[in-house]
Amino acid sequence: MKKQQTKATKLFSQFFESEKAGGLILVFVTIVSLGLANSTFQSEYISFWHQQLGSHSLVDWINDGLMAIFFLLIGLELEREIYIGELSNIKNAALPIFGAIGGMIVPAGIYLLLNYGTVTQSGAGIPMATDIAFAVGVLSLLGSRVPTSLKIFLTALAVIDDLGAIFVIAIFYTESISFFHLGIALSIWGLLLLCNRLKVRNLIPYLVGGFVMWYFMMQTGIHATITGVLVAFAIPFGNGDEKSTSYILQEFLHKPVAFLILPLFALANTCIALGDHLLDGLSHLNSIGIMLGLVIGKPLGIYLLSFIATGLGLCALPIDLKWKNIIGAGFLGGIGFTMSIFITLLAFDDHEIIDYSKIAILTASLLAGTIGFIFLKYSLKK
Repeated sequence: MKKQQTKATKLFSQFFESEKAGGLILVFVTIVSLGLANSTFQSEYISFWHQQLGSHSLVDWINDGLMAIFFLLIGLELEREIYIGELSNIKNAALPIFGAIGGMIVPAGIYLLLNYGTVTQSGAGIPMATDIAFAVGVLSLLGSRVPTSLKIFLTALAVIDDLGAIFVIAIFYTESISFFHLGIALSIWGLLLLCNRLKVRNLIPYLVGGFVMWYFMMQTGIHATITGVLVAFAIPFGNGDEKSTSYILQEFLHKPVAFLILPLFALANTCIALGDHLLDGLSHLNSIGIMLGLVIGKPLGIYLLSFIATGLGLCALPIDLKWKNIIGAGFLGGIGFTMSIFITLLAFDDHEIIDYSKIAILTASLLAGTIGFIFLKYSLKK
């Protein structure tokens, strides 16, 4: 099998370091949130996140509002990868693309095998996602023994996973659509695309237009966070250098997203009172499907489709990687967390099922991350 050499760019290195720090912070705030939710401050802490602020609760504003900014950053990163990054070269992109496809199909299949025809079958999208911050954060703990190509493979795979999750949310988690409001939202997007074509580089029209578009998208029935991705692709990319509008916004958003928005999301959505819920929650078919999907389905799907595609000559394994490294990265791909919890909130209305699912996601993510870390620690050279 032909192998290829992959080199890291300066921007990728900065991105990796940002996600590394963000992942470690997410671990910390999750532990803090679970601790407070199961302490003597349980009632006050959980009530705080569910207090009403206008027409929505605080947790709803975070999930529907602040997470749109997270998706804006994801969209900007996708745009950069497609235009000048790893995804711009089909040979480089092919391996993580096939890995990501396998890592979405197999976990969803395992989940549906257990839940098809039940009230929880809509949760099939939950084990499909990879949390890029957590996955990269765990990989970074291995230090200099991690080859650059493995960092790029896992990061590209997680980014493609996010793109897949966005499509899943848009297609499968939209119950009814208000075409009137959708028409207004898409018209605003059209105006932003026109600004792009007219080479308007000032960010203000895009940010103001994006906010108005988000408001109307909220009324459509389609989850409003999709607005972030659409606006990202309307923002001028140019040649992608440090003076481009896209680059400036992406650089500005990295720290607020990593150190404020995602930690707030983690705090607000992991305030779960465990108690008897822990064992009860993990015994449900829904929870078993999530855990098997993330811990078994993710590494199995990533490895199998990558191996088959390479065997067929559709892609090549980087020269400094072995297949056991791909298996280890596959386990890290089983860290679902942010996107898995996000899809859980869209998939279910029953608060008990949501709590059970969150417990399963946290348990599976911890297990998958630990296995992946140990596997790579002993399979990578010092």
